[in-house]
Amino acid sequence: MTESHAFGRILDHAGRADPYPLYAELRKTPVAPQEDGSYVVSTYHEIVALLHDPRISSDRRNLDDRFDAREFGAPGQEPAFIALDPPEHDRLRGLAMRHFGPPDAPDRLERLRPELGAIVTGLIDALAGQHRADLVEAVAYPFPVAVICRLLGVPPGDEPRFHVWSTEIVDSVGPGENDMASRQSHRERAATALNGYLAGLAEARRGAPGDDLLSGLLTRDRDGACMSPAEVVSTATLLLIAGHETTVNLIANGVLTLLRHPALLERLRREPGLVVGVVEELLRYEPPVHFPATRVALDDITIGEVTIPRGAPIVLALAAGNRDPDYVQAPERFDPCREANQHLGFGGGLHYCFGAPLARLETQIALGELARRLRKPRLVADPPPYRPSSSLRGPRHLLVDFDGIGP
Repeated sequence: MTESHAFGRILDHAGRADPYPLYAELRKTPVAPQEDGSYVVSTYHEIVALLHDPRISSDRRNLDDRFDAREFGAPGQEPAFIALDPPEHDRLRGLAMRHFGPPDAPDRLERLRPELGAIVTGLIDALAGQHRADLVEAVAYPFPVAVICRLLGVPPGDEPRFHVWSTEIVDSVGPGENDMASRQSHRERAATALNGYLAGLAEARRGAPGDDLLSGLLTRDRDGACMSPAEVVSTATLLLIAGHETTVNLIANGVLTLLRHPALLERLRREPGLVVGVVEELLRYEPPVHFPATRVALDDITIGEVTIPRGAPIVLALAAGNRDPDYVQAPERFDPCREANQHLGFGGGLHYCFGAPLARLETQIALGELARRLRKPRLVADPPPYRPSSSLRGPRHLLVDFDGIGP
């Protein structure tokens, strides 16, 4: 099998349940040219080097003219900072971060901990009297959605509206899209609707600000800098989608992994503090993001015997790098006590995941409580059905039988 064919099979939904043997095949060529002109990088050290290489751009407008440079948002929408390079990336990310963590709001997430625990407790309480549940629908999805709604100031009752748009956007995102035109059309339609919804919400907050991130994005910082209205909407769109879609996958992948390792699940029940290591290893072993947004070469870049030409798209296969035996011993073993776990679960470099602290905290709370309270949980089907996206990989449903709910 050639590396090009291996990558094609990774993108094929038929291989979604277990792409890792294909990643091993892909790693035989650290930089694999594809028929569409892109280059897939699949080994850990090469990925890390590129994540920190100033010759790599996140702005699709730097693509060669033969590639589609359209953004994944609504037509005419300002790019979110995840799709920009310095200095614009740094300006927008800094304006968003001041309401999310240090230095302006250093304890915002820690103050949320009791509320996060209460949300999870309520979701698990709702399973009382049942002996089978879809833990994606029951916990993994509603928990991060409730949290991001609370943080952004999105009315919880509007969740069904943005759920449809968000799902359509995420399910259509991925490298190597054969039906690019159709996917782009669906994605742009959903993004336009979501863009309009958040623009209306931002306008309402402008007249009546609250204690939420959306209101904060509308204000000036201590130096008088602020986002434009279009930048507020693009940033809010990014935070709304990324703030729950990836965490849904991380929690669902975590439940699935623990159920496949029953001795570890029992140990976690007895040793709650183990959940920190469980989540870090999960980010290496079953990460929610397999391919981040496509990067672009700003210059000819030679890696080994392969030269990536200027303007070519670069796909960083983070999930393949996470299991590179040149980076980690026994990569196929799930080990929550693994030392020096410098995984790629949140990417790296200047685009390191903005919401990593929140995703960690949410997943630790969710997995810890599920391990503690579910009595003798068992998978109904293994593997479960997976979502369409190859980039954001996780179970669509996760049916679990259990003997009851503990206190």
